Amino acid sequence: MLELEGVNAGYKDLQVLWGVSLRVGEGELVALVGPNGAGKTTTLRIISGLLKPTAGSVRFLGRQLDKEPAHRIVEMGIVQVPEGGRVFTGMSVQENLELGAFTARARKEKEQTMKWVYQLFPRLEERRHQRAGTLSGGERQMLAIGRALMAKPRLLLLDEPSFGLAPILVEQIFEMIAEINRQGVAVLLVEQNVRAALELAQRAYVIENGRIVGEGSGDALLSFESVRSAYLG
Repeated sequence: MLELEGVNAGYKDLQVLWGVSLRVGEGELVALVGPNGAGKTTTLRIISGLLKPTAGSVRFLGRQLDKEPAHRIVEMGIVQVPEGGRVFTGMSVQENLELGAFTARARKEKEQTMKWVYQLFPRLEERRHQRAGTLSGGERQMLAIGRALMAKPRLLLLDEPSFGLAPILVEQIFEMIAEINRQGVAVLLVEQNVRAALELAQRAYVIENGRIVGEGSGDALLSFESVRSAYLG
């Protein structure tokens, strides 16, 4: 479905990614884990079209993404939820969700998708007329994910969905991510909570200093001594 091959990227004179290669298959849940500054968010920005690679290729469903603008990439079925669950705080929950259905395909199925999002996140339906700025951190994260789902993604990119959340809310968010994946949406999960991400993912990549240094099933990587000592204590 998604393939990155030998991708280099950076910001002006600062190179951040060095020969990054990874793939996400149809319906897979894949994690990309590593420390702060390793290049995780930069990788997502490359996939979303917010940053262009200086070398290598990015393909989705057989199509080259390198030259596509970000809005076309969304229309093709890739949607990113940025770190921090950013929402439009002055608008209601429902208005935020409706904004997610801006592509032609998504608009046609807006009502049906809205029902699905409310089934996944009943708390959002309870607060659908409430201003998003009054929601808790966990509710805002649910809303950010729900808004992304309104665009009918085939591949959902999640950047640190557990950031700043209490442990019980982290557990709820990860349960919802698993359910979204079970319902057919492929997921690329970027996460600093390495144990939770590897327990959830079918496959995972470890990135350090802009290079992929490990790859395998989530269970296999959890058993690697290097991963355990570096990330799990």
